[in-house]
Amino acid sequence: MTQDELKQKVAHAALPYVKNVGIIGIGTGSTVRHFIDYLADFKADIEGAVSSSEASSEHLRKVGIPVLDLNAVGTLEVYVDGADEINPLKQLIKGGGAALTREKIIAAASKQFVCIADGSKRVDVLGAFPLPVEVIPMARSYVARELVKLGGQPVWRENCVTDNHNHILDVHNLNIVEPIKLEQIINNITGVVCVGLFAARPADVVLVSNGEEILTF
Repeated sequence: MTQDELKQKVAHAALPYVKNVGIIGIGTGSTVRHFIDYLADFKADIEGAVSSSEASSEHLRKVGIPVLDLNAVGTLEVYVDGADEINPLKQLIKGGGAALTREKIIAAASKQFVCIADGSKRVDVLGAFPLPVEVIPMARSYVARELVKLGGQPVWRENCVTDNHNHILDVHNLNIVEPIKLEQIINNITGVVCVGLFAARPADVVLVSNGEEILTF
């Protein structure tokens, strides 16, 4: 199976988790796009969705699912999103699509976080995928210097402005053996909006497509 077919397969496997859920939290990325396409077949049963990005919001509206404001909805029953890396503790690196801050907000506001991914995203130790950090533009250089002190090599993601009008630093060469601790340290750097470590609030369920098989952990 191609990687795109694996993404389609795992996206379809997530549908039972949103059965009878009126308002769904929706993430961002290629796997989630397939999930939204599948949701279109059940849109009559869906009151709406809270979206983590403008791209996903546009896709949801295109298939006929209303996009709702989290402030008006409150706590969500289920949030479905992908990941760039997943460790055995269901801790994640996210932010390859530059939507990490809104993704983390919706994950925090959800009772259940269902992560969907193809098998290539599973790792023993996080950090091979560069860790995204969203920063206030004027703080970009300062934050980069602080990240170097932590052993990383930050690279400014040029020509990328987040939906929150901020910048992204992608931090290379981190071996993240204590994800919760590192998440706290980076979040405390002045000028950081959000770090793409989902460790303090990991996924509750991870679905991974591994060939014809869907692994759940």
